[in-house]
Amino acid sequence: MTATEPRRVPPQLLREDRVSYTPTAHSVTMARQRAARLVGQWGHPLSAADAGLLVSELTTNALLHGAVRGRLIRVHLMLTAVLLRIEVTDPRGERLPHLRRIAPDDPYGRGLIIVDRIADDWGVEQCTVGKAVFAELNLRRNLPAPV
Repeated sequence: MTATEPRRVPPQLLREDRVSYTPTAHSVTMARQRAARLVGQWGHPLSAADAGLLVSELTTNALLHGAVRGRLIRVHLMLTAVLLRIEVTDPRGERLPHLRRIAPDDPYGRGLIIVDRIADDWGVEQCTVGKAVFAELNLRRNLPAPV
């Protein structure tokens, strides 16, 4: 993970989707389902579940730790030939996510651990207002084996 770095846009963007959501629990469900569906439609059905889970975890974190009344959360998917980049933007730039130790009986706090284990890379980028937390999936790892 990189704490903060300049905003990276994947080269040779093939597909892109950007939707803003109200910071509610229902929006997390809608964002997860949309991401999984789009990634499958974009030709990467083996990565669709991971993409949905990453969107769910990042959107939940934005809802819990980055939401501001009257402001939206944005989910941005970017697809290249070899990379899926997921960004979730929220208005609270002063609250940066970080991995933390949790006890086995802690009921919360596993979201970024899940992101760290599933994503090939993740990090935080400061925005003019707020922050973008990103996760990237290398799509080559889920390509079918050659026959």
